[in-house]
Amino acid sequence: MSIERSDVEKIAHLARLELAEADMPGYVHNLSSIFDLVAQMDHVDTDNVEPMAHPMAMTQRLREDIVTETNQREHFQQIAAQTENGLYLVPKVIE
Repeated sequence: MSIERSDVEKIAHLARLELAEADMPGYVHNLSSIFDLVAQMDHVDTDNVEPMAHPMAMTQRLREDIVTETNQREHFQQIAAQTENGLYLVPKVIE
């Protein structure tokens, strides 16, 4: 698929980009090459390809789920305007 100068100008306008006149032929060539590559990829047979969530087959390293800090709720709630039963009380904002 080949795009023309008018196509690049329209894309630049939609993206709110100002392109220099001297750079225009390069943009036309590069975008045409990108669209040609996408057209080639449309013809690839992917019927037996399993979908992937990520291209790398890796597992996430996880830390042990253990408590490492002491409970400081009472200390933090000392400066709160209002608390009750260990919870912060805030004004109602939705009626």
